[in-house]
Amino acid sequence: MAGNGWKKAKQWAAGANKIAPTLVGGSKKHGGPDLGPTRAKTAWAELGVDGKGIANEAPAPDFEGMPRLTSRMMARIQGFPDTWTFGTKKTAACRMIGNAFPPPVAEAVGKKIKECLEYGCVDCGSETPVSQKAV
Repeated sequence: MAGNGWKKAKQWAAGANKIAPTLVGGSKKHGGPDLGPTRAKTAWAELGVDGKGIANEAPAPDFEGMPRLTSRMMARIQGFPDTWTFGTKKTAACRMIGNAFPPPVAEAVGKKIKECLEYGCVDCGSETPVSQKAV
């Protein structure tokens, strides 16, 4: 939120201290990108985020009101590094981000799969080890 020097960014960050709702990125059925259905938008509002749309850039220094997320902010929330690109179209980018499996989660799942393949699955309840099933 402070990317453009918004003076209230620190104050906003102090209030945005809860778990955020799932990012959905909007739907083709209901128009352009936003942060989901009414319940989700209400939860985003509790974090000080206007979920009715997606901003093109971070708030200006003297911005007043509830800021909107940008597609880059959405990507950061999902755990994507800033080097990851989603094209140039905001709507398509937000849908990709909202539908994505977050990289940190994918990494954790991949490590667990690797562990099961290398050492056998400890609590899967199967008589055949996972590594044998995969081969």
